[in-house]
Amino acid sequence: MSRFSKTFGTDRPAIAMVHLGALPGTPLYDADAGLEGLVDAAHSDLKALQDAGFDAVMFGNENDRPYEFNVDTASTATMAYVIGRLQSEITVPFGVNVLWDPRSSIALAAATGAAFVREIFTGTYASDMGPWTPDAGAALRYGKRLDRGDLLTLFNVSAEFADSLDRRPLADRARSAVFSSIPDAVLVSGAITGEAAKMEDLEAVKSALPATPVLANTGVRHDTVAQVFGIADGCIVGSALKVDGHTWNAVDADRAADFMARVRAARS
Repeated sequence: MSRFSKTFGTDRPAIAMVHLGALPGTPLYDADAGLEGLVDAAHSDLKALQDAGFDAVMFGNENDRPYEFNVDTASTATMAYVIGRLQSEITVPFGVNVLWDPRSSIALAAATGAAFVREIFTGTYASDMGPWTPDAGAALRYGKRLDRGDLLTLFNVSAEFADSLDRRPLADRARSAVFSSIPDAVLVSGAITGEAAKMEDLEAVKSALPATPVLANTGVRHDTVAQVFGIADGCIVGSALKVDGHTWNAVDADRAADFMARVRAARS
């Protein structure tokens, strides 16, 4: 088995998002609810997702809008605190993503014992946050210095909220990223959170990378999950599992259970 399959217990995982509430110091932080509010909400979502049978979960700071490339240390520290509070409740492999900061994501993974990390590691983009030039070499060397050479890296090669300045086709960029940076999986996204990746993009990337796991990273819904699993090697899902399918709502246990039932059917 590959490192990927060993980590998730399957070669076609469904990974569910635990979207943390806005963190201290960010514009949308709820100071009245405080840290306990963050922990309580994350605990509720985690329980619903694990009860539904997802193969893994991923903690992310999706609501820390507007996003940053160099995230405040307080955000990473708070995420570590929340995950630490939930550690005894986590029964599946978990990953982390500190938007949009590869170094902070890897630091958080090292601090919490996360099995995998998702980020934009490669490419050059024009984005809502300004010019975007991540450095995969620096980020992965940082992980090595933190003794996390075992950390699975999931490379998002089609950044949300941005347009690539590299005019090569997406499949060529994905193939190049695998050659140059050796990710454990490649992710294909839509234009923004909750928006589906184009099926033709998934097909093109998977065709170019038959030996590399390729996952749909955004916008997978109950009515598209079978089609996605007919092309890709898995998915990361958040918004579709929420009350009314709205990104910023709590996880709906019934929607989560129904989604995983459809994943099982698609995998069989």
